Amino acid sequence: MKYIIVGLGNFGGHLAARFTSYGHEVIGIDASEDKVDAVKDKITHAIEMDATDIHAVKNLPCKEADAVIIAIGEDFGASIMVTAIFKQLQIKRLISRSINKVHETVIQAIGVDEILHPEEDSAERMAKSLQMKGVIDSLDVSDEYNIIEVKTPIRYIGLSIAETKIRQDYNINILTLIKMVDKPNIFGIKAKSKKVTGVVTPNTVIEAGDFLLLFGHIKDIQTILKLEE
Repeated sequence: MKYIIVGLGNFGGHLAARFTSYGHEVIGIDASEDKVDAVKDKITHAIEMDATDIHAVKNLPCKEADAVIIAIGEDFGASIMVTAIFKQLQIKRLISRSINKVHETVIQAIGVDEILHPEEDSAERMAKSLQMKGVIDSLDVSDEYNIIEVKTPIRYIGLSIAETKIRQDYNINILTLIKMVDKPNIFGIKAKSKKVTGVVTPNTVIEAGDFLLLFGHIKDIQTILKLEE
């Protein structure tokens, strides 16, 4: 897929690099030479450009992009102007980052397809991780259902997925196992890195040090975690 990301600060830069690492083509744009230089070796194309200039924007392959993401995080006026410009170009999918409530109201009126709340989402995930013992990370699927990464409860170590009876007892599915492995970083120093096992089977055995990726109702997941307290 092809993405155009406008704004290469902490959020936009990391997003562009992550999409590129997944094999997508990414065009990253920012008016700051320093921000462009910081990501140019990590993404497909990094362009120094004033995205509030509609004539410059029209030179981009907007119609070929599967989505345009406005990731500007500080300049209220620039974000609105850039969002409005891309909306005029009738792209397939326009996604914009929300800076505050007033800004969100304006970009909703412009007609974006989706609105991102990176700070709120990050705070929500941290709150869930801290309030429930053993939770490493979480992803909201809906208001009631979550995908949560947890430390393996001691009672499940050494058991197969079927032997845990976690689905029968708690109506929770184990989506996969995550193992910590030693992997050299960019400096050649070995550091712990996550390795996803893949699709598990009823015979997959859970080992000490594994993390479980669980899907279920938040109350059912909390019940399992409380049993470890």
